[in-house]
Amino acid sequence: MKRKKQLKQLAAAVLTAAVCASLCACGAPSATQQATTAAPTAVTATPDEPAAREPRKVIIDSDTGADDASALILAAKQENVEILGVTVLVGNVDLEQSAKNALAALEIAGCDAPVYKGAAETFNGTVTNAYSVFGNDGMGDADLIHPKKQAAEGDAVDFIIDTINSHPGEVEIIALGPATNIANAIQRAPDDMKKVKRIWSMGTAGLGPGNASPVAEFNVYSDADAYKIMLDAGLPVTVIGLDVCDGEAQWTDAQFVQLEAQNETGRFVAKSFGKIREFYKNNGNEDVMNCDALAMMCALYPGFVKGTINTYASCITDASEANSQVIFYKEGFTYDAVKNDYDYKTVLVTEADKGAFFTNYLAALQ
Repeated sequence: MKRKKQLKQLAAAVLTAAVCASLCACGAPSATQQATTAAPTAVTATPDEPAAREPRKVIIDSDTGADDASALILAAKQENVEILGVTVLVGNVDLEQSAKNALAALEIAGCDAPVYKGAAETFNGTVTNAYSVFGNDGMGDADLIHPKKQAAEGDAVDFIIDTINSHPGEVEIIALGPATNIANAIQRAPDDMKKVKRIWSMGTAGLGPGNASPVAEFNVYSDADAYKIMLDAGLPVTVIGLDVCDGEAQWTDAQFVQLEAQNETGRFVAKSFGKIREFYKNNGNEDVMNCDALAMMCALYPGFVKGTINTYASCITDASEANSQVIFYKEGFTYDAVKNDYDYKTVLVTEADKGAFFTNYLAALQ
């Protein structure tokens, strides 16, 4: 009887360890599970630490539309990434819808990371939405959003500050929307925010044209004052702009067919892009950018980023045609008419492995 009891205790311990490992990986299959299948697997180590053994601690900040949701799913499928929490805000959709969309995306990915609600409006009190692009629910109006959980109690900004204080120098923020939550955290606790390891921002037009205006990208345009605060705070920031998401990185009709045929998660992502695909086609474009998932891949996949430059980044907040443009002054380049002694702390991604983007994404859903 004693021997049988010991065996039961051992079995329970093994089961508990397995469950904990699964939760820490947010539903990603283990290395052993991956090895037993013939399907290709996505690369999951960090770009600057290819052999990282400890999971990277991340907070994902999102104004959750279809592209944000696809990025959340990608992150949740990575074995070496611990999503400490998702903070949401107004942007693509209003705050409440943003929270529901994030919860639904995490659930379909098998991830139980908490979702915290943050900014319901921008610094200047206005709200910019993209209903015409993503649909009324931000997810293609395809009746996809029925999360079982609710957002966690507490404020997103408090969560960001408390989490960074709990893990100084370890937490990376991957920002997929406007910078309002981050700017609020910087203003509330500037010294605490200096403990962040890095902020990855999908924002700006990079070195190319904008989408909100000829020179401005939507996330910056939604709250230029907040983006300026983030850039001017002296924190380590890596920016992934629109110009890295074009060309071969865009998803084609044929690739959406592949995605929908992949599995339930693939169908969720494909259907959520219905309205934005219509928007692109009405503008004469057959293929669709997915900048948020590409930005996530830049942050999490080794070797995916192919080129960067160190810059001083200046966000224009004047009420002019250049409002929300971010100007990048390149380190090592001598300008004729302006000073050249800037603090070049902002890293701008200039090239990525665009051809591998969709293949990597599809593999991550296995």
